[in-house]
Amino acid sequence: MLDDEAVEKYITAGQIAADVRDEVSSMIKEEMQIIDICNTAEEMIRSLGGEPAFPCNVSVNEVAAHYSSPPGDTRRIPEGSIVKVDVGVHIDGYIADTAKTICFNPDYEGLVIAAEKALERVIGMIHPGMKISDASSKIQMVIESYGFKPISNLTGHQIGRYLIHAGKAVPNVSHISTSRFREGEVYAIEPFVTTRDASGTVKSGSEHYIFRFAKYKSPKNPDSRFLLNYIAKNFRTLPFSERWLMHLMDQERFRRVFHELLSSRSIMSYPIFFEATGRPVAQAEHTILLGKDGIIVLTKRD
Repeated sequence: MLDDEAVEKYITAGQIAADVRDEVSSMIKEEMQIIDICNTAEEMIRSLGGEPAFPCNVSVNEVAAHYSSPPGDTRRIPEGSIVKVDVGVHIDGYIADTAKTICFNPDYEGLVIAAEKALERVIGMIHPGMKISDASSKIQMVIESYGFKPISNLTGHQIGRYLIHAGKAVPNVSHISTSRFREGEVYAIEPFVTTRDASGTVKSGSEHYIFRFAKYKSPKNPDSRFLLNYIAKNFRTLPFSERWLMHLMDQERFRRVFHELLSSRSIMSYPIFFEATGRPVAQAEHTILLGKDGIIVLTKRD
């Protein structure tokens, strides 16, 4: 069970995440540089008293998740696109995770509505003791009622302290499971929606721009040792971006050292996920806390 202090930190993280999500979403325009969106979101989180729980994700069209700008990124928001903005905030390791879809194409607006309605309706029925599979069935039913398809291999997830994914998953499709929601647990619920003619699955791309500490190996190279110690101390088990590290040494040394840490598997990377048939994807996400007096939607603005 969570004590009062932990609950308050979750609530604070959730309100910061909600403010940043909505503020950043309102400023996004076609042709805007993606790196500016990522930097703005992360700087805003810090200015409000939180820390990013992971690099801001800005995933466009068929890219469903895990795109965050690398250093020097020149990509822009395309005209007529559908854009997912996913932000995470932590206070002392207590994490809130939330996402919103911005649509610049009227052909895709139904995807956004289906994702938001599925999220709203499933959160309205979750309670301690409920089967997670019942929530998954509800998500699928709502999405399909709008004429669309859920992404079957992207899921919501339980959240723990310094852990984005902490055990239980909340699939967006019907499945057989005995897992239940329990009082004191925290979950990110996140329906992903695509078109009816899509495969409804995501594949891993070749690009990797989000990283995480994996295991400690004492490198012989002092620069590598310094960088790994910095990563372990500052991010623990939470994902990070190269953008957050470039100030630590000159670019050439940094590239060499970072590659060494990847090669030794001291750090791991997250591939970009894209819809397997290239169809557009929408996402909606809130973090909830199952309290003794009911569900707290941590990332809903007051």
